[in-house]
Amino acid sequence: MNSALYKSTDGGKTWKKLQQGLPAGKLGRVAVALAPSNPSVVYAVMEAEKKEEKGLYRSDDGGQTWKFLNGDFGLTVRPFYFSRITVDPKNPDIVVKAGLFGSISRDGGKTFKSLGSMHPDIHDIAFDYRNSDKLFVATDGGLYRSLNGGSSLEQIEDLPLSQFYHVSVDNREPFRVYGGLQDNGSWFAPSSSPGGVEARDWEVVGQGDGFRVYPHPTNPDVVYSEMQGAEAIWRFDVSKQDLKVIKPYPVQGDPKLRFNWNAALSTSKHHPNRLYVGSQFLHVSENRGDSWEKRSPDLTTNDKIKQNQEASGGLSADNSGAENHCTIFTIAESPLSDQIIWVGTDDGNVQVTQDAGKTWTNVAANVKGLPEGTWCYHIEASVHGKGIAYAVFDGHTRNDYAPFVFKTTDFGKTWTSITTSDITSFVRNIQEDYVNPDLLFVGAENGLYITLDGGKSWSPFTNNFPRTAVHYLELHPVKHTLVAATHGRGIIAIDDISTLRSITPALLKANLTYFQLKPFVIDEQSNFGGTAASNQFVGDNPTRSAQIRYFLPKRHTFGKMTAEIVDLQGNTVSKLEAGKLKGINTIDWGFNATAPKSAKGKSLSFAGAPTVTAGKYKVRINKGSEVFEQEIEVRYDTASSFTAQDRIEQQKLTRELFGFIQDLAYLVYKIDQWDTCMAAYQAAQSTQQKMLVKLNGELDALRDKLVVTTGDNYVGASEPRLREKLNDIYGTVSSYLRYRFILLRSTLCYPARKHRIPEK
Repeated sequence: MNSALYKSTDGGKTWKKLQQGLPAGKLGRVAVALAPSNPSVVYAVMEAEKKEEKGLYRSDDGGQTWKFLNGDFGLTVRPFYFSRITVDPKNPDIVVKAGLFGSISRDGGKTFKSLGSMHPDIHDIAFDYRNSDKLFVATDGGLYRSLNGGSSLEQIEDLPLSQFYHVSVDNREPFRVYGGLQDNGSWFAPSSSPGGVEARDWEVVGQGDGFRVYPHPTNPDVVYSEMQGAEAIWRFDVSKQDLKVIKPYPVQGDPKLRFNWNAALSTSKHHPNRLYVGSQFLHVSENRGDSWEKRSPDLTTNDKIKQNQEASGGLSADNSGAENHCTIFTIAESPLSDQIIWVGTDDGNVQVTQDAGKTWTNVAANVKGLPEGTWCYHIEASVHGKGIAYAVFDGHTRNDYAPFVFKTTDFGKTWTSITTSDITSFVRNIQEDYVNPDLLFVGAENGLYITLDGGKSWSPFTNNFPRTAVHYLELHPVKHTLVAATHGRGIIAIDDISTLRSITPALLKANLTYFQLKPFVIDEQSNFGGTAASNQFVGDNPTRSAQIRYFLPKRHTFGKMTAEIVDLQGNTVSKLEAGKLKGINTIDWGFNATAPKSAKGKSLSFAGAPTVTAGKYKVRINKGSEVFEQEIEVRYDTASSFTAQDRIEQQKLTRELFGFIQDLAYLVYKIDQWDTCMAAYQAAQSTQQKMLVKLNGELDALRDKLVVTTGDNYVGASEPRLREKLNDIYGTVSSYLRYRFILLRSTLCYPARKHRIPEK
């Protein structure tokens, strides 16, 4: 490699190579920055052929001449990786350099010191142009901020910025989510937690760069994880805090094992204690990693030209382990047979065995239209047929950004491309639905895509799902939750994708179609919990409301559109807001009936809506002149500690208090009416009527006993009156079985919810 530094003074029409004072010979990566307050001052960090010439150079005449200032390790380390240098917009002598720990100079580059205590690998630094005392630092551990020019820094914890390579789930209730993070270890957390999923809910199960993480299929207290390049593969018993390294090692006669930086690791669908690991060979353990055997020959191309890691890096050697090539990257055991195993390699091979590894067939040459040697990034073995599999290939490291997703139905003898121009970037992962074979999801560099017709057409999933890189997808087999591991936005969960299975051509034409609505269970758990500070990120819990979903072939534009819950006799139970958008709409109903009318007063006391009883109801949507109804069922939680008699007594007393509150509201309303009438009568008289004055005073006194009539409900709060006391009793009784706040909203279907752990 040989680069140089050039300057243009005519907007890029012509360029002049800058040389005076810069190193001679071959040059590599160049980091360059101009001082905004004095454009004559230019800094450049040069990767040079001679070690003593690598480092920081400064020009004070706009690049005409340069002076070498500093060759500190913090400035020159891994130049291909750390290539950002930034100058204070107010002071040309303050310069910061991204690097392993970050460096700052306040004397024009002559001396540097550490930028501060942060998670290592500093990738970018930006000053606030209006106030250069404020600067932001982007690291492998998140975003940091300084308000004093870099003298001290704090981490900004309320941004979901983490980078997950992988995600898996278990069958707990709530289920756990497992994943490995870029330079932040491996973790798991519950999919929901009181108050939301917080940092305290995440538990570490691995160190270093975290990649694949799997729970043991039948004992989720046992977790498998790894760190970069399979430097370690762990089996960790969370309940016992028992940790064991279970990495396979070469035996006598074996060559050096080549593990990818993101080494292939997988559990078995058929044998709980079986574990797969890939180097250039497929390694299989039948005892949770205590011992290993090879089940394959070298399944890669074994191209020696691509295995000279010690010479990698160009002018600056870089042999960190990430340079390993000709390695197995993905392993997929068929969910229908333990004899069928697929393997994909980073040098383009796709291998399959139908006899548990005794014989292998390389089917890569059968993938027509795929450039040779393209990285096989993921293989998905199908639940819909033994010979069916999907293969995803990623060519972006060779400047090929096309999406490559192929399907085979005959064990790889033939392949069909299932990508279209609808997918606009390269793809890393695919997830099939376990029920509908035509429902597929792909994770691409620019977001999530979905197909309902087996790949004939694709659409980006955009409802609250960011346009971010999706590295892995997992579908929960029971909860039907699609969980995505993203680079830059943490873990994103889309709750219950089962509705998408029901979309048919006939449904797309009907004016309004309800999706199948399973019985809804009233959640009686409290929403207590939550200790996160206001500046910390908290992942959303799944909704506790009943989600009523329906499909509109086009947006409702003309005429009113309303929604309500009615009982089987047609009486209104609760009024809701109907979604009117084209496509899938969701109404969230919090199992609430209509709230009682509360008396008018000066306090903030109010009576909330009571929870409905279990039973059958109807959803009624009025769309213009058309009426659409669907019967639904509401059930109590079978795990609840409340008895049937508890519910009968609670419901009876709630109804009585409901009536008292409305009677009180009507009485106060009548008193207000009488006041208005008397005031109008008095205004029409020439003299005050003593009887009316007395009556008015008596009414005011009565009202004062019924409701709060003075104060500001804060520092000047009045003592509670009958309304406040009654509302308080009613609130306690009506929420006795379900003490939590209820949110009502109508949204477009499937708002994705986000999880992330704070970077350590």
